[in-house]
Amino acid sequence: MCLRKRNGYRPPDHFNAKIYTGPVPAGGESPMAVSEVSPGRPGSTQPTSQRPNTCCFCWCCCCSCSWNEEDRSRKSLETRMETIPNCEACTKPTLEEMKMWGQSFDKLMKNPAGRNVFREFLRTEYSEENMLFWLACEDLKQEMNKTTVEEKARMIYEDYISILSPKEVSLDSRVREVINRKMQDPSPHTFEDAQLQIYTLMHRDSYPRFLNSSIYRSLVHPGSRTSSES
Repeated sequence: MCLRKRNGYRPPDHFNAKIYTGPVPAGGESPMAVSEVSPGRPGSTQPTSQRPNTCCFCWCCCCSCSWNEEDRSRKSLETRMETIPNCEACTKPTLEEMKMWGQSFDKLMKNPAGRNVFREFLRTEYSEENMLFWLACEDLKQEMNKTTVEEKARMIYEDYISILSPKEVSLDSRVREVINRKMQDPSPHTFEDAQLQIYTLMHRDSYPRFLNSSIYRSLVHPGSRTSSES
């Protein structure tokens, strides 16, 4: 028997209880829907479906909440995308711009919205660290303050170069030796060779699969249903 029942305990009416209602079937509302007890009205409930104040979905660039609901409806893809923390700020790309991403990897990587979408795809392949490393190197190149350069270089090394890091990127021994030598006196270009190697890896390995993914096809062909990725 419940201890509260046995002792005759009854929560006061003004106590605001939040009750997790369990997972919602596919097509339902928020998976964290709760029921709140209204103050001063025993037993009355007000169902709410508020979801956490997260950013938009990556395929709509995570950062432009001005994208309308019709666009957001595309999140119902074969590969369900999650929200991406700290994604790049960008504006809504046109259909023509998104089609240009398929023309070359350079065009995709020069577009902030394109990088966000590609980054979401990399997450599905468990290789998002490649894009994160590339972006960190780009950020380092813009830094002029020596103290800040040293601090950012150290963080990049610990996050993406160290063999102890869970986000370690794949680099050959020659590039690692170059980095270790340059880390004795870090500069904005300490990771230049490594950045190029990771860029080439994403271009040759991940980019072709991205073009055939449901994530990208749903953007350039919004009126047609996409099939599951093979």
